[in-house]
Amino acid sequence: MDMNEIKEIFFQECEEQLAELESGLLKLNDGDRDPETVNAVFRAVHSIKGGAGAFGLDDLVSFAHVFETTLDCVRSNRLEPNQDVLKVMLKSADVLADLTNAARDGGSVDEARSRQLIKELEALANGELPQAAAVEPVARPAPVAAPAPAPAAAPAVTDEGFQPVAFSFDEFEANEPPAIEPTTFEILFRPKSELYAKGNDATLLLRDLSRLGEMSIHCDMDGLPALGSINPEAAYFAWKISLKTDKGEEAIRSVFEFAEWDCELEVTLAGDHAAPGEELPMQPVPFDLSMLDEEIPASAGAGEDDDQVAAQQREARDDAVSAAATASNVLQMAQTARAPAESNRSAASASAAQAAAQQAASAATPTIRVDLDRVDRLINLVGELVINQAMLSQSVIENDTNGTSSINMGLEELQQLTREIQDSVMAIRAQPVKPVFQRMSRIVREIADMTGKSVRLVTEGENTEVDKTVIDKLAEPLTHMIRNAVDHGLETPEKRVAAGKNPEGTVRLTAKHRSGRIVIELADDGVGINREKVRQKAIDNDLIAADANLSDEEIDNLIFHAGFSTADKISDISGRGVGMDVVKRSIQALGGRINISSKPGHGSVFTMSLPLTLAVLDGMVVTVANQTLVVPLTAIVETLQPEASAIHSFGASQRLISIRNSFCPLVDVGRILNFRATQANPVEGVALLVESEGGGQRALMVDAIQGQRQVVIKSLEANYTHVPGIAAATILGDGRVALILDVDAIVAASRGHSLKPEMSLAAAG
Repeated sequence: MDMNEIKEIFFQECEEQLAELESGLLKLNDGDRDPETVNAVFRAVHSIKGGAGAFGLDDLVSFAHVFETTLDCVRSNRLEPNQDVLKVMLKSADVLADLTNAARDGGSVDEARSRQLIKELEALANGELPQAAAVEPVARPAPVAAPAPAPAAAPAVTDEGFQPVAFSFDEFEANEPPAIEPTTFEILFRPKSELYAKGNDATLLLRDLSRLGEMSIHCDMDGLPALGSINPEAAYFAWKISLKTDKGEEAIRSVFEFAEWDCELEVTLAGDHAAPGEELPMQPVPFDLSMLDEEIPASAGAGEDDDQVAAQQREARDDAVSAAATASNVLQMAQTARAPAESNRSAASASAAQAAAQQAASAATPTIRVDLDRVDRLINLVGELVINQAMLSQSVIENDTNGTSSINMGLEELQQLTREIQDSVMAIRAQPVKPVFQRMSRIVREIADMTGKSVRLVTEGENTEVDKTVIDKLAEPLTHMIRNAVDHGLETPEKRVAAGKNPEGTVRLTAKHRSGRIVIELADDGVGINREKVRQKAIDNDLIAADANLSDEEIDNLIFHAGFSTADKISDISGRGVGMDVVKRSIQALGGRINISSKPGHGSVFTMSLPLTLAVLDGMVVTVANQTLVVPLTAIVETLQPEASAIHSFGASQRLISIRNSFCPLVDVGRILNFRATQANPVEGVALLVESEGGGQRALMVDAIQGQRQVVIKSLEANYTHVPGIAAATILGDGRVALILDVDAIVAASRGHSLKPEMSLAAAG
């Protein structure tokens, strides 16, 4: 693995740490004061800083260091994480993400913003209010010595009003800071097995520690089991160190910076554990660090006696155990001298730390990183496996009339196994929408600052899983919708108060599963859609006639037209009529649909319905005018055989079917798709009662039902071109290509809308 691959892994881990940072800060912003949440936020910044230092990313390290220092003040309860503090930290998290992206992609960041936030973070760490950081710090005056005796006469004042002042450079020497006296620290360093698993070496850490001053070290081998019980991947040794240095505790801990989470580390002053008036000096065991760099010499000769070697090993073992016993006695003497109360506190703290470590270990789930291309290739192969399994089953059915043969039983088992493999592979690519939702928090903060509005983003259903292909394409439409909701939907605080609302507006982002699809709702409690303004703007743009009779739903959908905007002036946020048009096209490209529900004065709700995956589909295979079609199973409510008494004519060409004392429009699929010139007789076919978003229920007329199958979705646009009313295509078991019906487009066409290329592609997977 070369350095570029290692660096890429680092940036992938940075994405996870930034998500953890954002999530933790949002929890704190919502009132969560769990110490573990604060620790998780601190660890995220600390990990990014450590990795960036290894790759020499100085800008990222510098900013992360200041951020980490401020978070440490929160962790040690020296800084209260109120709303003002968290506002600065959320902005700092955004800048940290920008610096990470710039380091990865070679871009640039807003240096003025970075410097400003560094000042604000430093001010918070010093206990100042966030606003105080905006003021340029005043340079400290040079140290002034004690005033000398006043002269007998003051110097004369010149004609210009200048009076000379006596000044001596000797005063600087008198004010030089005194030399720092060396301090003795007692250090307990107990590595965990994870430290060695990550490629770290305890001896190298000890050697770096020895460079800070005079050090005596003792190896504690009390935990070493018998030879037959030793686990080669476990860690049994600990080191007790006495270090005399003038560098301070921070320099000591910096040696273990990259191993802090993989070891137990205690750093105390030498006299902290002794009883008052009593000194228990540590009895150092001679230890030469130079031996760590020396390799074990080879055997003197091949014929050396094995008994002699064994005797030497036993002697070395006895010496080591004797040294460990000496250190254990010293430690026992120190523990006996401690006050009982302090001993109880220490035991309770150790117990709590052990319980937290066990809980974290049990909660951790082992994972591996796999390139998405490999997963996509695996999914494609599974799709081909499904197709070939269907072809094999079709061939056996056509050539074997005995339905109880062993071949048929084997094919049924193969079909079940194929389905399980496909479901498992699809679950690999399924991911929660949480990363996309977290990204929207930054968009809300930035737009709120630009518009001067107070906005709160509430997210629900963040753990709802969907195919990664869908997630990757969700960010752009959601960004435009968030910008639209904050800029157009929500009022200013003054207008909200005047309307009797909370001055802080709320944008709610929700994800949930419904009928085999994922539904994402974006709701705001703003002013709603001004339909009169939208209608007038559409007339001015020649989108509709002045006397057009449009329903509220049709007026609301006008905002999706390209170039349409109700903004009075063009700004950095809106006014060019691009955003909602992009939303519509992006959702259609995913095989989804979007609906609007708006109530004037109360806000708007945008509902997006998307397929869970773009790879497979459970469908009903039907025949229409000798053409084979697949109807998405999630859209079908029921199937029925129409009777002549249940069919009713309505108007010139419309027909209704009576279903349980209610009437439902009857739609001839063959006529809508121009497969035939005249409408078929409903009594000779089968009706599929379907339900679509916003279109209500319709009964789709088909000639016959072949059966229910799971099919692999093949893009028609990528391989041919867009066909109105058709969502995608698939390959059947007999090798024929079948078209997957776009139910929403068919329903819309039955309501009088012509099939056009820009209509919804609802591959209802």
